[in-house]
Parts: sequence; structure tokens; C-alpha cells
Amino acid sequence: MTGAYDIPAGPRTHPAVMTWRFMRNRDTLVPRLHAELGDTFSVRILPGPRTLVVFSDPADVKEIFAADPSQFHAGKGNEILKPVMGEHSVLLTDDAEHQRARKLLMPAFTGPSMRAYQPLVEAIAKVEVDSWRDGDTLQTLDRMNAIALDVILQVVFGVTDESRLAVLRPKVNRMVNIDAKMLLAWSYPRLFALPPWRGYFKNQQEVDELLYAEIRERRAAHDLEGRDDVLSRLLRVGDSDPDEKPLTDAEMRDQLVTLLLAGHETTASALSWTLHELGRNPALLARAVSAADSGDDAFLEACLKEGMRLHPIIDFVARTLQSDQVVGGRLLPRGTTVTPSIILSHSREASFADAHTYDPDRFLASKIAPNTWIPFGGGVRRCIGAAFSLMEGTVVLREVLQRFSVTADAVAPNKLRNITNVPADKAPLRLTAR
Repeated sequence: MTGAYDIPAGPRTHPAVMTWRFMRNRDTLVPRLHAELGDTFSVRILPGPRTLVVFSDPADVKEIFAADPSQFHAGKGNEILKPVMGEHSVLLTDDAEHQRARKLLMPAFTGPSMRAYQPLVEAIAKVEVDSWRDGDTLQTLDRMNAIALDVILQVVFGVTDESRLAVLRPKVNRMVNIDAKMLLAWSYPRLFALPPWRGYFKNQQEVDELLYAEIRERRAAHDLEGRDDVLSRLLRVGDSDPDEKPLTDAEMRDQLVTLLLAGHETTASALSWTLHELGRNPALLARAVSAADSGDDAFLEACLKEGMRLHPIIDFVARTLQSDQVVGGRLLPRGTTVTPSIILSHSREASFADAHTYDPDRFLASKIAPNTWIPFGGGVRRCIGAAFSLMEGTVVLREVLQRFSVTADAVAPNKLRNITNVPADKAPLRLTAR
């Protein structure tokens, strides 16, 4: 391609300062830049520095999601996650390696598999909700994390032994509960030797040792063929198809950690925001309680989807260009990262009237336009666990609301924790037994 590059305007802030702001305050930074610069703008961040071009118009988002994945690399765009998720992660690979990983993981999240998982999710949620008491103040994010963690440990890892769960839970919680600055260690490896990075990655090594031990033990299990958890499914790769190369332990570890991190706090945060919004709106809460009692999962799912729209858990998608490309009518150079903004897409008045109001009916009354509600990304890289996350969230909402009404006394502030947006105050709710 020839011609002058057309990188959109952006702030002149030093890349180091912009990196700090981008990793800590995107929920306010990105809307402010949008108000100043319009639907498309750029920012320069480290390492490099590199250029991110932010898009929010649905037509541009569609174009990026539909683009040739060999030229729009999502793995490269997610590279900052490599020290945690590993080089083989389905989120970090591209081209043939990504296609293989996705092919192997997808069967675990199809309709029949999810129907098999649903009773397990219900049982875990019931145990948690049984421990709550009338009049208590619920630290919602903590309790939703507890549910989501046990779901992912049992569904993905197949770990049901309580002694093993007791060892894994605190270590995995520490692995998830990190500030975004921890991710800087990938760009600046010297940080690994300094606190707090040193302690975090030591804990990660301990989690890895537990996972590798679980993998070794499961490989030798006599009942592997009859198990439905994701680990057991992955270990059977190659059994029925000699052309399918089995996964190495390192590949197995990276996919399991990816599912653990991507499917744990994201769902917990979505549930926390949804319960918080219901706790602030008695009329909608009454409808949700009625839906829980009557088995109206469609309304409960709409509540969850609207919570994810109003409070995007992951707030942008990244694709790094492998060659010069025209995107949104602009010629952009190789190496540019194009980023459909989820937070801007979800707050767009043209797509969602009265966009800053929590209104689950928008997901029932009319069809949501494509490329406007994008919490799971899109195109060939759309999250493979999307349907599982919605199923899990709906089941947990039903279990909670069948036994408790909830009240939120204040608006929960947002906090960026690692790559997810969570309620900074953990979304406290007053419980009233029904």
C-alpha cells in the first residue's frame, strides 16, 4: 500500500504518563477523549511507544471484527497478558495455533455441555446463598467471586475434593486480584525481581505447580473417558483422531489458566454490577424476583446483559495490524493496534437510548443492533465462553433472588483491577430474606 498514513488525532501526553492513565483510569479517560476528539482517536502508550487507534462507530467495529484475522492479530494485541496466561493461551495466539486451540476448547462450551454443567452451577450457588442471613450486608463482589471460582475450578479443572479446593482458592484469588501495573512486568522483565511483582509471580509459580500436578495425576486416571470437565476433555485430544496432536503440559496449563482468569472474575463482576443495579431500583428488583420465582430466565438474562452493557467488564478489544490497512476509511501503518471500545460502544446514544440508565427491557423489547453490544468481542475471536457466562450468571441470579431481596444504599464507584472493571467498594448490598 502506498499513500500518506492517516492516524487520527490524539492527546500529546507523554507515552509513559498516558500508559499509567490508560492502565488505571480508562473508564474516565476514554469517554473524555471521545468527547474531545470524536468517534475515532489515537493514544500512544508503552512499550514502544506504540499507537492505539480507538474506534466506536458500529460500522468501524463491524469492519474490524470481519477483517482478515491473519492481518488483524488479536494475540499480538493482548500480549500484555502473556506473563500470566502463557504463550500458548487461546487469547494470545494467532493464525493456525489459535485455530487449533479454539477447535479443541469449543466442544466444552456447546449446548449439550452447558446443559450438563447447569446443575453443578445451581448446586454451588445454593451452597453459597445458604450461608447468607437476613439483615446481613453482603460484600457482593467477594461472594460472586467465591461462586465463580468454585464453578470454574469444578467445571474447567474437575476439582471437587474440598482439601484441594481449599489449597487452590486463596492462591487463585491472589492470582486474579492484581492491579493493572502488575502486567508491566512483561514489558519490563526487571520488575520480576522487585516487590510487589516478585510476590505475585511467586504465587503464580505455586499455582502452576498445583496445576501441573493435577495434569499429571489426571493423565493417569482410570476414569478419564467418563469425565466431562475441560481438563479431562483436553487430555483426551488425539485419542479418537490420530491426526490430532495431543497437547503438551505447557499448552494445557496455558489454556486452563486462560479459562480460569477469563471466566472467573469477568462473570463475578457482571453479577456484582447487575445485583447492584437491581438493588438501586425497587421496581426492577420486584420484576426480577418474580422472574426468579416463575422461572423467567429471559428477564434474568436481560438484567445480566444490561448490567454488562452499562458496566463493561472488559472495556476494549485489541487487534494489531500485520500490514498497512485501511480501517474506517483511514490508512494505518503496520504495527498499529486498532481497538474497538466497548465502553464507548455501550454508551452510544444512537445505539442505546438514554444509555446511562439501567433498563433490561432494551434486551427484550427490540433486537439489539449488531456490533453495538460487544462484551464478548466479535468475529472469529468472539469469547468461546460467552454462552456459558450468560448461563452461569442467570442461574446465580435466580438462586439469589429466590431467597433474598437486595438493597444498595449508594452508587458503586468503578475500579480497574487487572483488565476488568469491578465495583471499587465491592458493591455492598443489604439482604432481606423473603
